[in-house]
Amino acid sequence: MDFSLTTEERQIRDTVRSFVEKEVMPLEPEVLRNEREGRPALDPETLRDLRAKARKSGFWGINTPEEYGGAALGPIMSAIIAMELGRTFVPFSFGGTADNILYAGTEPQKQRYLVPTIEGERRSCFAITEPGAGSDARNIRTRAVRDGAEWIINGEKTFITGGNEADFVMVFAVAEPYGVTCFLVDRDMGWKSEPIPTMGQWGPAALVFQDVRVPEENILGELGKGFELAMQWIGQGRYMIPARAIGSAERMLGMAIDYAKIRKSMGQTISEYQAIQWMIADSQVEIEAAKWLTLYAAWRVREGMDARHASSIAKLNGAVMANQVVDRVLQIHGGMGYTKELPIERWYRELRLLRIFEGTDEIQRRTIARNLIKGHARLGLIGE
Repeated sequence: MDFSLTTEERQIRDTVRSFVEKEVMPLEPEVLRNEREGRPALDPETLRDLRAKARKSGFWGINTPEEYGGAALGPIMSAIIAMELGRTFVPFSFGGTADNILYAGTEPQKQRYLVPTIEGERRSCFAITEPGAGSDARNIRTRAVRDGAEWIINGEKTFITGGNEADFVMVFAVAEPYGVTCFLVDRDMGWKSEPIPTMGQWGPAALVFQDVRVPEENILGELGKGFELAMQWIGQGRYMIPARAIGSAERMLGMAIDYAKIRKSMGQTISEYQAIQWMIADSQVEIEAAKWLTLYAAWRVREGMDARHASSIAKLNGAVMANQVVDRVLQIHGGMGYTKELPIERWYRELRLLRIFEGTDEIQRRTIARNLIKGHARLGLIGE
């Protein structure tokens, strides 16, 4: 069993880390200032410039197939790159990607939606969550009724990431009598979005569909097979959520260690106190555990194995870990950690989301337990 990275993989990791430190981290003061003043964290021009620099460095479509111009670095390197990007709170990711289920489209759909999304010319969002159907995705109430060669969609979606910026949506609706179906719906077909204020920087949207007409050819996949597509979208990238959280936790732990070595209390630095040392030690242990659980899930994806159980474990563990670490880091910084002069309180609010979206802690626990009880996963077996 070899846990080492190849020379090429180490070079990629180091290049990404250098890019983040030289090009992205210097934007952190600007991001904090913009957010305090109610403006977007990064203006579109700055984001375009960053992605152009990244593309020149070869970072475009990290996990996108080469036939679509991507780097196709695979799940493990994608997770490692996410860890490096997580070391900054600047909301940046390398461009050249598209939602995985768009690859299931017909050739005309790929040309109209997939390729322009990869090239950054179009923006998508994924809409399954509803006011009465969050974790219970099977309880979808949005309906699609056939009218000749079109489908008329009525319903509401909520907490949709990117819903305010997207120009098309992959919306899941019950197409009677076939069942849940995915439709590709352009914004100019009539759906509307409203921003939902949150405690963090995540800016989701509520989407409203009122008699929105969608042509038959805009069905993604098959009629009545939308739930399978939705689970494919949710499950495949679930391990990427803890990956980015690991980078954030490592950066913050480093900040806590540096601060503990210079902050004095009662005649000595607080790094000399056992209470602080234990918080630092526990954080390191939890980060390392999350890292290997995440990389194991990515490895299962790379090997073509069923990674759903491993991804649920990684997501649950990583989300809880990140929240525990940021809480300790804020505590170590004391009053300064609570101020907006440091980004810790921002991370505190941002990381709390991890325990809710893409499957709550409770849903992950339910999934893990059910898999074990029903025999879908077995204890004590390595690599199976």
